[in-house]
Amino acid sequence: MQPKTKLIHGGVFGDETTGAVSTPIYQVSSYKQDGVGGLRQGYEYSRTSNPTRHALEELIKDIENGHAGFAFGSGMAAISSVMMMFGAGSHIVLTDDVYGGTYRVMTKVMNRLGITSTFVDTSKLDNVVAAIQDNTKAVFIETPTNPLLKVTDIEAVSNVAKEHGLLTIVDNTFTTPYWQTPLDHGADIVVHSATKYIGGHSDVVAGLVVVNSAALAEEIHFVQNSVGAVLGPQDSWLLIRGLRTLGIRMEEHEVNAKEIVKFLENHKGVSTIHYPGIKSHPGHQIANKQSRGFGGIISFDVGSGEKADQVLKKLRYFTLAESLGAVESLISVPARMTHASIPQERRAELGITDGLVRISVGIEDIKDLLEDLEQALA
Repeated sequence: MQPKTKLIHGGVFGDETTGAVSTPIYQVSSYKQDGVGGLRQGYEYSRTSNPTRHALEELIKDIENGHAGFAFGSGMAAISSVMMMFGAGSHIVLTDDVYGGTYRVMTKVMNRLGITSTFVDTSKLDNVVAAIQDNTKAVFIETPTNPLLKVTDIEAVSNVAKEHGLLTIVDNTFTTPYWQTPLDHGADIVVHSATKYIGGHSDVVAGLVVVNSAALAEEIHFVQNSVGAVLGPQDSWLLIRGLRTLGIRMEEHEVNAKEIVKFLENHKGVSTIHYPGIKSHPGHQIANKQSRGFGGIISFDVGSGEKADQVLKKLRYFTLAESLGAVESLISVPARMTHASIPQERRAELGITDGLVRISVGIEDIKDLLEDLEQALA
């Protein structure tokens, strides 16, 4: 089954009881039992399982080519639940240029539970090997990263992890399963902030996890059911709806992104452009090997925070907002927004400058977007 077809026909298609083409929203908490333990269709309580959430979990499992899928109340709930599989005394190696929320939860919350972290540039395999300790349990990578779009070789990291008996966890939010399926390259767990491209319409907050084995599925379900950070049926339905059009949206995002990159490359007010689709990008060849597309996120430097503010004030079609991956174009200044939780000196080390601007290219008419950027950067 081809990717676009799988997005529409994967998972649980429609409703067998009524013949409804769209999965119903089962707004229910409890289910009648035929005697003690006599469950109908296996449902007893919606924290444990809900038919609408199950349909979403089956769909994301299918399109990520995994063994089982799980839906959570947010991307951070998904990542936190994955980390809760590991006990006190565990150590995790993570990508250094990682989303600020991931950095915060690992350094401010998981450390309280005795889970320690080391952040390294995972695009360089030697860094990953050097960071592994006797108590390391997993390697967590973003690829491309947020916001500098560095690319890590999923297969190479997965091979190293397997040699040391570790799990490989990949945040696949930026690329989505339409362009990249990490489990096919050796990863064990995939996580998503489904708020972004998978939802696609700025109307839902959610997280997804897909695993490659029955053992990991049992572990994640145990945490999901125990902690209870589950996604509700209404939001589950919204994600199913969003996934149906993911393919055509991702293609349009990328078409527009490539045109904007061409424009930025020739603009004197832009010093650095971060986009894996550029052949000069350090990770272009790896991205080309493991992904079917390069996505719609572009970061570029305008020189200073003051200049960034000037650009933001003039834009008409790029909405200043924290998120990304929506049909409308969004823009942010990571140093003061999505990555403000990372200490200033750490941001400086990574290259997240005050003048760095990140845009999530929408699916508006490219002529309008180019004209908007041109007048704002003038």
